[in-house]
Amino acid sequence: MKLVRNYRRWWRYHTLQRDAALPAHMLDCPECGQRMALPYLRQGQEAHCPNCGYEVVEVENNPYVAPLAYAAASLVLMVFVYSMMFVTVTMAGVTSILSLPSMMKRLVLLDFGFLAEVMFVLTFGTPLLFLLLCVYVYAALWQNRGYPGLLYATRTLVRLRHWIMVDVFFISTLVAYIKLSSVAQVEFGAAFYLMFALSVMLIRTSVSIPQHWVYYKIHRILGRDAVQTASAGRVCCSHCLYFRSREEAACGVCGSDLYVRRPKSLSLSIAFLIAAVLLYIPANALPIMISSNPATVQINTIFNGIVYMWNEGDKLIAAIIFSASILVPGAKIVLMLVLILSARCGLPAGVHTMQRLYRFTESIGKWSMIDIFVIIILMSAFHTYVARVVPGPAAVYFCLVVLLTMLSAYFFDPRLLWDRARSFEQSVNRPSENLPASQPE
Repeated sequence: MKLVRNYRRWWRYHTLQRDAALPAHMLDCPECGQRMALPYLRQGQEAHCPNCGYEVVEVENNPYVAPLAYAAASLVLMVFVYSMMFVTVTMAGVTSILSLPSMMKRLVLLDFGFLAEVMFVLTFGTPLLFLLLCVYVYAALWQNRGYPGLLYATRTLVRLRHWIMVDVFFISTLVAYIKLSSVAQVEFGAAFYLMFALSVMLIRTSVSIPQHWVYYKIHRILGRDAVQTASAGRVCCSHCLYFRSREEAACGVCGSDLYVRRPKSLSLSIAFLIAAVLLYIPANALPIMISSNPATVQINTIFNGIVYMWNEGDKLIAAIIFSASILVPGAKIVLMLVLILSARCGLPAGVHTMQRLYRFTESIGKWSMIDIFVIIILMSAFHTYVARVVPGPAAVYFCLVVLLTMLSAYFFDPRLLWDRARSFEQSVNRPSENLPASQPE
């Protein structure tokens, strides 16, 4: 009982009695640009923009312990996921024992080094770096010490969250299983089940890192106060959400470029979108997967492969591949074009509707990678004289389309939609409610 009491005292001291609160101050919403007064926030509290509903700031319930625990657990899971057997496929007496490193090695041997690099970066490299940086940053917060490069590490940490696709690869494995189970005997290894746990832990780690609060605590450790009063001579940083002098080229809190609106936002966004459209043509016209056996060779484009699976009775997997490979990237290209033209020329619908459209577009981008990951899994499973699957040239183009559309959404500044709505309200001489002041791009 004494041990339990001591543990409870230790837990209360490290989770409830440490100074984790965030003081009241002003900031601008990064989604709509609305200036708002942030109230005093304690542990477990969050604040949403009263104009657009965006979650602006959150203080984790266990702000020091939880991210460290989640990151440490994720690192342990990664060791097992990448060192254990992922899946075993048996067909015509030939057994393929697959692990994640062996899939990457197979891609390199087949001269698809680009796909191997993409798989490595999105499912291993980025998650690993993200977790190591999380441990580094929160160890500094835990020990109340200013580690070297702490601000740079934090800035990298929060930006890596959008490029982790372990969860996408896990779903892709389930899609590939539907196809594999019809022609072969499939047995999942421990790494497959642990990957589900890893996906959950990575998501939980990501959402437990409120960058606004983290930067405030880092500057407290360094003996500085990140909070400054909002004024005409100061601009709110779009990344850390603290006001800084307009004369600063880089934000003095997080080190990011300081601007009222992202410079050349629409130009960059449309440039990436045009590149995606151009590459989308060969991605659909060229073969994406070449499968063969001793009797036949089958060359499939994305659409032909979907039709073939539908006619063969694999309607579920055909629907999933259609959604991930044609519907999602095509819809994202169209929606991004609508958003860019709306910010440039005028809104076809209410600004709240357009903002929800932007959030949806940004959230679905990475799921188009399902088709690429499915091909990698099938290629790794079928590489014998009995059955062989090889990625076609369209796989590289399609992978680039997904990455370019994600970059197009990343560089689009949604506050321009609200600026355009404000300009329209002023042009028709009607009072605008809850709209931020118009700012130059």
